Amino acid sequence: MTVSRDEAWALFCEWTESESLRKHVLGVEAAMVAYARKWGEDEELWAATGILHDLDYERHPDLETGHPRVALEYFRDNGYPQELIDAVAGHATFLGVPRETRMAKTLFAVDELTGFIAAVALVRPTGIHGLTPKSVKKKMKQPSFAAAVNRDELRQGAEELGVDFDEHVAFVIAAMEERADELGLGPREQEPAA
Repeated sequence: MTVSRDEAWALFCEWTESESLRKHVLGVEAAMVAYARKWGEDEELWAATGILHDLDYERHPDLETGHPRVALEYFRDNGYPQELIDAVAGHATFLGVPRETRMAKTLFAVDELTGFIAAVALVRPTGIHGLTPKSVKKKMKQPSFAAAVNRDELRQGAEELGVDFDEHVAFVIAAMEERADELGLGPREQEPAA
């Protein structure tokens, strides 16, 4: 079975009402498509994988029994490509599934990073525009900022991909910046002076 980007998005929206989670998977999709384009991979499949990796997160957030097991079962039952299934399984480190394909390694490398970049962009007046790897790394050193994000996994993702961390961050920022408005990462409206 092939899965189109639009089918993936429709399915995700059917399963997920959270606006922030929808924006998260669109950010992951942006980074996945950019890497697929760079490496001559299947952009449609990589887009669908980026969107679907958190399919069951809202309905089944329990990491012990739910996410991503429910989605993986759905994908298997509905004949989704094995590469997509392996990548979604591999992004959840607690499942212990090795990331063997380039797509699986890329999903792992961009998942948490896109979320962290979005968090940094949201506290800047200019949003994602003008954001640099240096600014991202500075925020990584603040344990209280986006505290749920595992900093070691951010670096591990780039290592597994075999790319320089700063270049990886810059590449993902650029991919997300192209879709800044859709991701809600454009410049913030300034409050009128009192």
